[in-house]
Amino acid sequence: MLQIGLKHRPTFFKNYLNPAIESGFVKVLYPEKLNNPRQKYLLTVKGAALLSSLKMDESL
Repeated sequence: MLQIGLKHRPTFFKNYLNPAIESGFVKVLYPEKLNNPRQKYLLTVKGAALLSSLKMDESL
């Protein structure tokens, strides 16, 4: 959230995080309990490939 300049958590989840999870770019560590205090969001192989390609585009 901080990296993209957002402060409103519900908007971040609705507009950014949930679509990334549904598209397979991000996965949750505890999918059975989304409000787990130890919840983490992990980049998938698909997400890492997208990030890598975006970084390559920036360097050109």
